[in-house]
Formats: sequence, C-alpha cells, structure tokens
Amino acid sequence: MTVTADVLVIGGGIAGISAAARIAPDARVTVLEREAAIGMHATGRSAAIFIANYGNATLRALNAVSAPELEAPDFLDDSVLSPRGEMVVATEAERPDLERHLADSTGVERLTPDQAVALVPVLRRELIHGAAIERGARDIDVDRLLQGFARLLRSHGGRVVSEAAVGGIARTGGVWRVATTAGAFEAPVLVDAAGAWADVVAGMAGAAPIGLVPMRRSAAILPVAPDREVDRWPLFAPVTETWYAKPEAGKLMVSPADEDPVEPHDAWPDDMVLAEGLDRFERMTTVQVTRVERSWAGLRSFVADRTPVVGFAPGADGFFWLAGQGGYGVQTSPALSRLAADLVLGRTPALPADVLAALSPMRPGLG
Repeated sequence: MTVTADVLVIGGGIAGISAAARIAPDARVTVLEREAAIGMHATGRSAAIFIANYGNATLRALNAVSAPELEAPDFLDDSVLSPRGEMVVATEAERPDLERHLADSTGVERLTPDQAVALVPVLRRELIHGAAIERGARDIDVDRLLQGFARLLRSHGGRVVSEAAVGGIARTGGVWRVATTAGAFEAPVLVDAAGAWADVVAGMAGAAPIGLVPMRRSAAILPVAPDREVDRWPLFAPVTETWYAKPEAGKLMVSPADEDPVEPHDAWPDDMVLAEGLDRFERMTTVQVTRVERSWAGLRSFVADRTPVVGFAPGADGFFWLAGQGGYGVQTSPALSRLAADLVLGRTPALPADVLAALSPMRPGLG
C-alpha cells in the first residue's frame, strides 16, 4: 500500500522537521527518516550555540530573523536560549585577524588580554595579545527545539516515519514516488532535507547536484579540576578558529574545528585529527589533557559559497532543496523553515530579495 501526502520530506534533522512543522498547517506532510529517531546525525552533534556574527552576510541575516523565535518560540513555553557568550583571543601573529573580526562584526566588545584571562583563567596570559567577546551569544537547547518542532508537526496531522531508508525515487504523472524500507510513499512535492546525503537523494531523483561537500567536525569531552567553575565561562577560541572550547555540565567540550571532506556516513572522529586539535588547545591553555571522557564527530555539509540552498530545483518539477546548512542549521532553522514553507506553499516569503537570491538553487556556482 502506498501512503499519499501533499509533501514528502526526506530527512528528520532540524531542517526537515522544522520545515515540515511549518508546512503542516496547510498541507499533508510526511517526513521520512532513515534512522530509528530524528536528529541523530548533524543535529544531535551540534555545538548548540547561537552566535549572531557566525557565517557570511546571508547567514547573519538569517541569524537575525531567527533570534527572536529562538528567544520566544510560538510552540514552546519559554526560550531555548540561555546565556553563554563567545570570546575569541589572538596571539601576536593573529592580531590582524582580530581587527578584521571586530570590523566585520556587530555587538562585539574588545577586551584586554587581562580581561580575557579573567573570564577564562586557563588561558596562557603570555600568549594573549588581544581578545573580543560577543556577550549575546547563547546556548541552544537543541533537543527541546527539535522535539518542539516535531510536536508542532504532529499536532497538525503531520507524520514522521522512522527507519525509512530511501531505496528508489521516481516521478510519474506529476507525483514523486519514494520506495523505502518502511514502505512506499508519494506526493507531488519532495523536499530534500537529507543533510550530508542531499546530493545522493538528488541523484536518485534525477535532479542536478548542487556540489555538496560533507565535512567532518570532531569534538571531545574533557574533565576539569573540581575547583574550576567552568560553567560560567564563555565559549572560547582563537580568532583563527584552530580549535574551540565550550563548557558542558562542569566539563569542557573541545573541538579541533576540523573540516575534512568525507563521503556521507555516520561520522566518527579521526584520532590523529583529534589529538592534533587537543594539542593546539593545550598550547594555548594551562589545561593538561590526560583523559578524554568521550569523543564524537558529525558532518557539516557545504556548497561552494558556504550558503544554504533553499528552493525548487531547476529542471526537476516538484523537487525542493533544503540543504547545505553547514554548521548553521540549528540557529537558522526558524528562518529557513518559514522560508521553505512559504516557497513550497506558493506564498510570498518575508525575507529580502537579496537573501532569497543568495539562497536560490538557481544562483551561479552550484553543481
């Protein structure tokens, strides 16, 4: 038996679930997720922080639109954001990078080296020649956000079908037919929100690829001395982002900030890459890494201009792209989900024309 819908969404990460939730009040939506639960890949392995100055100009515009909704979601009782802050520091050689960061950012405050070390006492004062902080950067409760969108989707009659690995896609008679391990599904509109697998899905559907490159990002949890009140520290990193560290429940999550191109897969950390990143972290701090409690990796997927791709694909009727979010998918999900819903349902989007053009699958340089 084939299950019919108005819109099929492939991918149960934050992109697919949030878009489906915003489409569901006006259309029958089914989300197909290959794993046993939603959000198991990039969404569930996010650094979980909102940084207004993160990304290029298009992404910063999406951040600005998303911030109020993360602060007061219309489908949750209260905010999914909590205070954190993001501090970047610079060595003598990195001072030009710090000046560029300050010039290109809004709401960022210059700090003296002493102020930086007062905020994060494990930094080596002799290496710090400048710093800056975005005090408005905030932690995101990613699971609450994802599950809130999922409840919103279901409240409007939408479905999430798990363990539904896609085996074939075809379009006949104006309808997309998708064969999965959980059965057959069909709808006139197919939304490709498959994360690192988005180009693979497009290939199955006969749509032209966008040149998506999955990149591995690793992280590790380190124990810290019991007298360190790390939970009050901001996320901290070199301004050149050769590593970053973020407090996590009395411990430190440290990432080598790696971006190694890989094939789409259930990612795991490369031990050498992780060790090299932890060594860079050690050199800038007084922390001695004697034990890693656990480590993991996720995939951040980018196209050439590092801007998401949102809209109907040229030359593939009813095929809709929602891909290429890179490391920005969680914090931009409010804006991108509303945009996806507007475009899928034929409404006029609220975003400015230049932002829409920058996100369009028809922009030059893709593929």
